[in-house]
Amino acid sequence: MMRQLKLTILRALKGAGLFRLVADSSWRRDRLLILCYHGTSLEDEHRWRPALYLEPNRFEQRLQILKRDGYSVLPLAEGLQRLQSGTLPARSVALTFDDGTYDFYRQAYPLLKQFGFPATVYLTTYYMDCEVPVFGLITSYVLWKRRGVVISDGQDLGLAGSLDLRTEAGRHQVVLDLLKVAEQKQMNGRQRDDLARKLAIFLKVDYDALVEKRLLRIMNRRELEEIVRNGIDVQLHTHRHCTPEDEALFRREIRDNRERIQDVAGLDPVHFCYPSGVYREQFFEWLAAERIASATTCDAGLASRTSPSMLIPRYIDNQSRETIDVESWLCGVGDLLAYRRAATQRYIPRETEG
Repeated sequence: MMRQLKLTILRALKGAGLFRLVADSSWRRDRLLILCYHGTSLEDEHRWRPALYLEPNRFEQRLQILKRDGYSVLPLAEGLQRLQSGTLPARSVALTFDDGTYDFYRQAYPLLKQFGFPATVYLTTYYMDCEVPVFGLITSYVLWKRRGVVISDGQDLGLAGSLDLRTEAGRHQVVLDLLKVAEQKQMNGRQRDDLARKLAIFLKVDYDALVEKRLLRIMNRRELEEIVRNGIDVQLHTHRHCTPEDEALFRREIRDNRERIQDVAGLDPVHFCYPSGVYREQFFEWLAAERIASATTCDAGLASRTSPSMLIPRYIDNQSRETIDVESWLCGVGDLLAYRRAATQRYIPRETEG
Protein backbone atom coordinates (compact mmCIF):
# COMPACT_ATOMS: atom_id res chain seq x y z
CA MET A 1 0.00 0.00 0.00
CA MET A 2 2.72 2.49 0.99
CA ARG A 3 4.75 1.55 -2.07
CA GLN A 4 1.86 2.24 -4.43
CA LEU A 5 1.10 5.52 -2.66
CA LYS A 6 4.71 6.62 -3.10
CA LEU A 7 4.66 5.79 -6.81
CA THR A 8 1.38 7.66 -7.26
CA ILE A 9 2.85 10.73 -5.56
CA LEU A 10 5.97 10.57 -7.73
CA ARG A 11 3.89 10.39 -10.91
CA ALA A 12 1.87 13.39 -9.77
CA LEU A 13 5.02 15.37 -9.00
CA LYS A 14 6.49 14.53 -12.39
CA GLY A 15 3.24 15.48 -14.12
CA ALA A 16 3.28 18.82 -12.32
CA GLY A 17 6.77 19.56 -13.68
CA LEU A 18 8.61 19.23 -10.36
CA PHE A 19 11.06 16.63 -11.68
CA ARG A 20 12.26 19.02 -14.39
CA LEU A 21 12.37 21.95 -11.96
CA VAL A 22 14.58 20.10 -9.46
CA ALA A 23 16.78 18.55 -12.18
CA ASP A 24 17.61 22.03 -13.50
CA SER A 25 18.07 23.64 -10.08
CA SER A 26 21.36 24.93 -8.68
CA TRP A 27 20.85 22.46 -5.80
CA ARG A 28 20.96 19.50 -8.21
CA ARG A 29 23.87 21.01 -10.17
CA ASP A 30 25.96 20.90 -7.00
CA ARG A 31 25.33 17.17 -6.57
CA LEU A 32 26.49 13.96 -8.22
CA LEU A 33 24.25 10.92 -8.42
CA ILE A 34 26.34 7.74 -8.41
CA LEU A 35 24.27 4.84 -9.70
CA CYS A 36 25.17 1.42 -8.32
CA TYR A 37 24.59 -1.79 -10.28
CA HIS A 38 25.57 -5.34 -9.40
CA GLY A 39 24.45 -7.73 -12.12
CA THR A 40 22.73 -7.76 -15.50
CA SER A 41 21.07 -11.14 -15.93
CA LEU A 42 22.37 -13.79 -18.26
CA GLU A 43 19.26 -15.87 -17.53
CA ASP A 44 16.98 -15.65 -14.50
CA GLU A 45 19.27 -14.11 -11.89
CA HIS A 46 16.90 -11.12 -11.59
CA ARG A 47 14.23 -13.53 -10.35
CA TRP A 48 16.65 -15.16 -7.91
CA ARG A 49 17.97 -11.89 -6.49
CA PRO A 50 15.92 -8.91 -7.75
CA ALA A 51 17.70 -6.63 -5.27
CA LEU A 52 21.03 -7.25 -7.04
CA TYR A 53 20.20 -8.03 -10.66
CA LEU A 54 18.15 -6.54 -13.45
CA GLU A 55 17.27 -7.68 -16.95
CA PRO A 56 19.38 -6.33 -19.83
CA ASN A 57 16.37 -4.67 -21.48
CA ARG A 58 15.61 -2.84 -18.25
CA PHE A 59 19.22 -1.68 -17.99
CA GLU A 60 19.01 -0.44 -21.58
CA GLN A 61 15.89 1.53 -20.65
CA ARG A 62 17.88 3.24 -17.88
CA LEU A 63 20.54 4.29 -20.38
CA GLN A 64 17.86 5.57 -22.72
CA ILE A 65 16.48 7.76 -19.91
CA LEU A 66 19.94 9.20 -19.26
CA LYS A 67 20.33 10.08 -22.93
CA ARG A 68 16.76 11.27 -23.49
CA ASP A 69 16.69 13.57 -20.46
CA GLY A 70 20.11 15.10 -21.02
CA TYR A 71 22.03 13.73 -18.05
CA SER A 72 25.79 14.31 -17.99
CA VAL A 73 27.33 10.88 -17.48
CA LEU A 74 30.84 11.39 -16.12
CA PRO A 75 33.70 9.03 -15.24
CA LEU A 76 33.65 8.48 -11.48
CA ALA A 77 37.00 10.13 -10.75
CA GLU A 78 36.12 13.17 -12.85
CA GLY A 79 32.72 13.44 -11.24
CA LEU A 80 34.17 13.37 -7.72
CA GLN A 81 36.87 15.90 -8.63
CA ARG A 82 34.41 18.29 -10.24
CA LEU A 83 32.03 17.86 -7.31
CA GLN A 84 34.70 19.20 -4.97
CA SER A 85 35.77 22.01 -7.30
CA GLY A 86 32.17 23.12 -7.91
CA THR A 87 32.39 22.60 -11.68
CA LEU A 88 29.86 19.82 -12.23
CA PRO A 89 27.76 20.09 -15.38
CA ALA A 90 23.98 20.02 -15.07
CA ARG A 91 22.36 16.70 -14.14
CA SER A 92 25.61 14.90 -13.31
CA VAL A 93 25.61 11.11 -12.99
CA ALA A 94 28.30 8.42 -12.64
CA LEU A 95 27.76 4.71 -13.32
CA THR A 96 29.35 2.07 -11.08
CA PHE A 97 29.19 -1.74 -11.13
CA ASP A 98 30.17 -3.82 -8.13
CA ASP A 99 32.14 -7.10 -8.21
CA GLY A 100 33.07 -7.39 -11.91
CA THR A 101 31.01 -10.42 -12.84
CA TYR A 102 31.04 -11.91 -16.33
CA ASP A 103 27.49 -10.69 -16.97
CA PHE A 104 28.87 -7.13 -16.96
CA TYR A 105 31.13 -8.04 -19.87
CA ARG A 106 28.42 -9.95 -21.72
CA GLN A 107 25.38 -7.72 -21.10
CA ALA A 108 26.14 -4.26 -19.68
CA TYR A 109 29.45 -3.47 -21.40
CA PRO A 110 28.09 -3.68 -24.99
CA LEU A 111 25.22 -1.35 -24.05
CA LEU A 112 27.58 1.15 -22.45
CA LYS A 113 29.65 1.16 -25.65
CA GLN A 114 26.50 1.62 -27.72
CA PHE A 115 25.47 4.69 -25.72
CA GLY A 116 29.02 6.00 -25.32
CA PHE A 117 28.78 6.18 -21.51
CA PRO A 118 31.79 5.79 -19.18
CA ALA A 119 31.57 3.47 -16.18
CA THR A 120 33.57 2.18 -13.23
CA VAL A 121 33.81 -1.48 -12.23
CA TYR A 122 34.70 -2.11 -8.59
CA LEU A 123 36.51 -5.42 -9.04
CA THR A 124 36.97 -8.18 -6.50
CA THR A 125 39.90 -10.21 -7.78
CA TYR A 126 40.24 -13.67 -6.15
CA TYR A 127 37.87 -15.36 -8.59
CA MET A 128 39.45 -13.56 -11.53
CA ASP A 129 42.29 -16.09 -11.42
CA CYS A 130 40.40 -18.92 -9.74
CA GLU A 131 38.07 -19.28 -12.72
CA VAL A 132 35.09 -20.97 -11.07
CA PRO A 133 31.71 -19.61 -9.93
CA VAL A 134 31.71 -17.57 -6.72
CA PHE A 135 30.94 -20.15 -4.04
CA GLY A 136 28.48 -18.23 -1.88
CA LEU A 137 26.52 -17.07 -4.92
CA ILE A 138 26.41 -20.31 -6.90
CA THR A 139 25.33 -22.39 -3.89
CA SER A 140 22.54 -19.90 -3.18
CA TYR A 141 21.47 -20.01 -6.83
CA VAL A 142 21.49 -23.84 -6.96
CA LEU A 143 19.38 -24.00 -3.80
CA TRP A 144 16.95 -21.49 -5.30
CA LYS A 145 16.60 -23.73 -8.34
CA ARG A 146 15.18 -26.37 -6.01
CA ARG A 147 13.11 -23.94 -3.94
CA GLY A 148 9.93 -25.24 -2.37
CA VAL A 149 11.24 -28.62 -1.24
CA VAL A 150 12.55 -30.09 2.00
CA ILE A 151 15.52 -32.47 1.80
CA SER A 152 15.29 -34.92 4.69
CA ASP A 153 19.02 -35.36 5.27
CA GLY A 154 22.04 -33.27 4.33
CA GLN A 155 24.64 -35.66 5.71
CA ASP A 156 26.16 -36.29 2.28
CA LEU A 157 27.15 -32.60 2.21
CA GLY A 158 28.52 -32.60 5.74
CA LEU A 159 25.38 -30.92 7.06
CA ALA A 160 23.34 -32.09 10.03
CA GLY A 161 19.58 -32.53 9.76
CA SER A 162 17.16 -31.61 7.00
CA LEU A 163 17.51 -28.85 4.40
CA ASP A 164 14.42 -26.63 4.23
CA LEU A 165 14.46 -24.93 0.83
CA ARG A 166 10.93 -23.55 1.01
CA THR A 167 11.94 -20.06 2.13
CA GLU A 168 14.75 -17.63 1.41
CA ALA A 169 15.74 -17.75 5.08
CA GLY A 170 15.95 -21.55 4.99
CA ARG A 171 18.08 -21.52 1.84
CA HIS A 172 20.33 -18.81 3.26
CA GLN A 173 20.93 -20.93 6.35
CA VAL A 174 22.08 -23.81 4.15
CA VAL A 175 24.54 -21.46 2.41
CA LEU A 176 25.89 -20.34 5.79
CA ASP A 177 26.26 -23.97 6.88
CA LEU A 178 28.13 -24.82 3.67
CA LEU A 179 30.44 -21.84 4.18
CA LYS A 180 31.11 -23.08 7.69
CA VAL A 181 32.02 -26.52 6.35
CA ALA A 182 34.37 -24.91 3.81
CA GLU A 183 36.03 -22.77 6.47
CA GLN A 184 36.45 -25.64 8.90
CA LYS A 185 38.14 -27.71 6.19
CA GLN A 186 40.19 -24.68 5.04
CA MET A 187 39.04 -25.16 1.44
CA ASN A 188 40.45 -22.97 -1.27
CA GLY A 189 38.35 -21.69 -4.17
CA ARG A 190 38.60 -24.81 -6.31
CA GLN A 191 37.84 -27.11 -3.39
CA ARG A 192 34.80 -25.00 -2.61
CA ASP A 193 33.74 -25.34 -6.21
CA ASP A 194 33.93 -29.12 -5.81
CA LEU A 195 31.56 -28.77 -2.85
CA ALA A 196 29.22 -26.58 -4.91
CA ARG A 197 29.21 -29.22 -7.66
CA LYS A 198 28.48 -31.90 -5.07
CA LEU A 199 25.51 -29.81 -3.86
CA ALA A 200 24.19 -29.47 -7.41
CA ILE A 201 24.48 -33.22 -8.05
CA PHE A 202 22.78 -33.88 -4.71
CA LEU A 203 19.89 -31.58 -5.74
CA LYS A 204 19.80 -32.86 -9.35
CA VAL A 205 20.79 -29.51 -10.86
CA ASP A 206 22.98 -29.52 -13.99
CA TYR A 207 26.13 -27.84 -12.69
CA ASP A 208 28.04 -28.23 -15.96
CA ALA A 209 25.37 -26.19 -17.73
CA LEU A 210 25.71 -23.38 -15.18
CA VAL A 211 29.49 -23.41 -15.57
CA GLU A 212 29.26 -23.37 -19.37
CA LYS A 213 26.98 -20.31 -19.25
CA ARG A 214 29.43 -18.65 -16.85
CA LEU A 215 26.75 -17.67 -14.37
CA LEU A 216 28.03 -15.95 -11.23
CA ARG A 217 31.62 -15.80 -12.44
CA ILE A 218 34.11 -12.93 -12.26
CA MET A 219 35.53 -11.66 -15.56
CA ASN A 220 38.81 -13.27 -16.54
CA ARG A 221 42.02 -11.43 -17.37
CA ARG A 222 41.41 -11.29 -21.11
CA GLU A 223 37.97 -9.72 -20.63
CA LEU A 224 39.29 -7.22 -18.10
CA GLU A 225 42.10 -6.19 -20.42
CA GLU A 226 39.54 -5.62 -23.18
CA ILE A 227 37.19 -3.44 -21.17
CA VAL A 228 40.08 -1.34 -19.88
CA ARG A 229 41.38 -0.83 -23.43
CA ASN A 230 37.93 0.44 -24.33
CA GLY A 231 37.70 2.99 -21.55
CA ILE A 232 36.08 1.17 -18.62
CA ASP A 233 37.60 2.23 -15.29
CA VAL A 234 38.51 -0.54 -12.80
CA GLN A 235 38.76 0.23 -9.10
CA LEU A 236 39.09 -1.51 -5.72
CA HIS A 237 36.58 -3.84 -4.05
CA THR A 238 38.96 -6.04 -1.95
CA HIS A 239 40.58 -9.26 -3.14
CA ARG A 240 38.32 -11.70 -1.30
CA HIS A 241 35.15 -9.56 -1.06
CA CYS A 242 35.49 -8.98 2.67
CA THR A 243 36.40 -6.25 5.15
CA PRO A 244 38.18 -7.81 8.17
CA GLU A 245 38.11 -5.83 11.39
CA ASP A 246 41.80 -6.55 11.90
CA GLU A 247 43.91 -3.75 10.40
CA ALA A 248 46.61 -5.99 8.94
CA LEU A 249 44.08 -8.28 7.27
CA PHE A 250 42.01 -5.34 6.04
CA ARG A 251 45.02 -3.64 4.46
CA ARG A 252 46.11 -6.94 2.94
CA GLU A 253 42.75 -7.06 1.14
CA ILE A 254 43.41 -3.64 -0.40
CA ARG A 255 46.99 -4.46 -1.37
CA ASP A 256 46.18 -7.86 -2.87
CA ASN A 257 43.31 -6.28 -4.79
CA ARG A 258 45.43 -3.38 -6.06
CA GLU A 259 48.34 -5.59 -7.13
CA ARG A 260 46.13 -7.74 -9.32
CA ILE A 261 44.37 -4.76 -10.89
CA GLN A 262 47.74 -3.15 -11.61
CA ASP A 263 48.98 -6.39 -13.14
CA VAL A 264 45.98 -6.85 -15.45
CA ALA A 265 44.87 -3.31 -16.19
CA GLY A 266 48.04 -1.26 -15.78
CA LEU A 267 46.10 1.09 -13.48
CA ASP A 268 46.88 2.43 -10.01
CA PRO A 269 43.39 2.30 -8.46
CA VAL A 270 42.65 4.72 -5.61
CA HIS A 271 38.85 4.56 -5.43
CA PHE A 272 37.18 1.91 -3.27
CA CYS A 273 33.76 0.38 -2.72
CA TYR A 274 32.83 -1.39 0.53
CA PRO A 275 31.88 -5.04 -0.18
CA SER A 276 28.19 -5.55 0.65
CA GLY A 277 28.15 -1.89 1.71
CA VAL A 278 29.61 -2.78 5.13
CA TYR A 279 31.81 -0.17 6.77
CA ARG A 280 33.17 0.62 10.21
CA GLU A 281 34.65 3.88 11.49
CA GLN A 282 38.11 2.34 11.95
CA PHE A 283 38.23 1.52 8.24
CA PHE A 284 38.54 5.19 7.27
CA GLU A 285 42.06 5.61 8.69
CA TRP A 286 43.19 2.28 7.22
CA LEU A 287 41.90 3.27 3.80
CA ALA A 288 43.68 6.61 3.97
CA ALA A 289 46.91 4.79 4.84
CA GLU A 290 46.47 2.77 1.62
CA ARG A 291 46.12 5.96 -0.48
CA ILE A 292 42.37 5.59 -1.01
CA ALA A 293 40.87 8.82 -2.36
CA SER A 294 37.19 7.85 -2.04
CA ALA A 295 35.04 5.03 -0.72
CA THR A 296 31.48 4.48 -1.88
CA THR A 297 28.73 2.89 0.20
CA CYS A 298 25.30 1.41 -0.44
CA ASP A 299 23.70 4.24 1.56
CA ALA A 300 21.15 6.10 -0.56
CA GLY A 301 21.79 9.70 -1.53
CA LEU A 302 23.27 12.20 -3.94
CA ALA A 303 26.89 13.09 -3.21
CA SER A 304 27.61 16.71 -2.29
CA ARG A 305 30.74 18.63 -1.36
CA THR A 306 30.01 17.91 2.30
CA SER A 307 29.87 14.13 1.78
CA PRO A 308 32.77 12.49 3.69
CA SER A 309 35.26 11.08 1.19
CA MET A 310 35.09 7.65 2.85
CA LEU A 311 31.29 7.60 2.97
CA ILE A 312 30.14 8.55 -0.52
CA PRO A 313 26.45 7.64 -1.04
CA ARG A 314 25.01 5.95 -4.12
CA TYR A 315 21.63 4.88 -5.42
CA ILE A 316 21.22 1.12 -5.99
CA ASP A 317 19.25 0.32 -9.13
CA ASN A 318 17.83 -3.17 -9.61
CA GLN A 319 14.94 -5.22 -10.96
CA SER A 320 12.64 -4.09 -8.14
CA ARG A 321 12.89 -0.39 -9.02
CA GLU A 322 10.05 1.15 -10.98
CA THR A 323 11.09 3.55 -13.74
CA ILE A 324 9.42 6.51 -12.01
CA ASP A 325 11.44 5.77 -8.87
CA VAL A 326 14.72 5.81 -10.81
CA GLU A 327 13.70 9.02 -12.60
CA SER A 328 12.96 10.64 -9.23
CA TRP A 329 16.49 9.93 -8.03
CA LEU A 330 18.07 11.06 -11.27
CA CYS A 331 16.45 14.48 -11.02
CA GLY A 332 16.97 14.71 -7.23
CA VAL A 333 13.37 14.48 -6.00
CA GLY A 334 14.00 10.98 -4.66
CA ASP A 335 16.81 12.28 -2.50
CA LEU A 336 14.67 15.11 -1.17
CA LEU A 337 11.87 12.70 -0.24
CA ALA A 338 14.04 9.87 1.10
CA TYR A 339 13.17 8.67 4.59
CA ARG A 340 15.52 5.67 4.74
CA ARG A 341 19.08 6.11 3.60
CA ALA A 342 21.41 3.80 5.55
CA ALA A 343 22.09 0.34 4.13
CA THR A 344 22.00 -2.66 6.45
CA GLN A 345 25.41 -3.10 8.05
CA ARG A 346 25.66 -6.87 7.91
CA TYR A 347 28.75 -8.94 7.25
CA ILE A 348 28.80 -11.63 4.58
CA PRO A 349 31.07 -14.62 5.33
CA ARG A 350 34.40 -14.62 3.51
CA GLU A 351 34.32 -16.28 0.12
CA THR A 352 37.73 -17.91 0.41
CA GLU A 353 40.71 -18.27 2.66
CA GLY A 354 43.00 -18.63 -0.37
